[in-house]
Amino acid sequence: MWQDFGEYILSLTKNRNVKIAEIGVGRFSAIADMLSEKDNITIIKTDIDPADSTVIRDDITNPNLSIYENTDIIYSIRPPSELQPYIASLAEKIGCDLIIKPLTNEDLNTGRVKMKLKNFKKASFYTLR
Repeated sequence: MWQDFGEYILSLTKNRNVKIAEIGVGRFSAIADMLSEKDNITIIKTDIDPADSTVIRDDITNPNLSIYENTDIIYSIRPPSELQPYIASLAEKIGCDLIIKPLTNEDLNTGRVKMKLKNFKKASFYTLR
């Protein structure tokens, strides 16, 4: 399933040079690691409590917009529902694609931002394009 999720994100790049941000990376960086292997992708990882030096400290409830400048795609894996509206708001502010993969049994909570359910191979998630 994670491979399929990563493949979907790659399909959005169309081999263009893109900047992708993972919000709330925590300690699961498999997707960011997969994406960073591609020469056309610049990946940034953010979290309020960085697990290591490759993660930028940022509070999504009051984001540092300069971190996300020129970002083409934002994604977040299993973000807490109370943070989802902030993630959606950030994507709208910078005008980029958004992908949220909530917990399997969790409803999406993006407030006024309406996202579409997307099934890609064995992965399901919500998108805003």
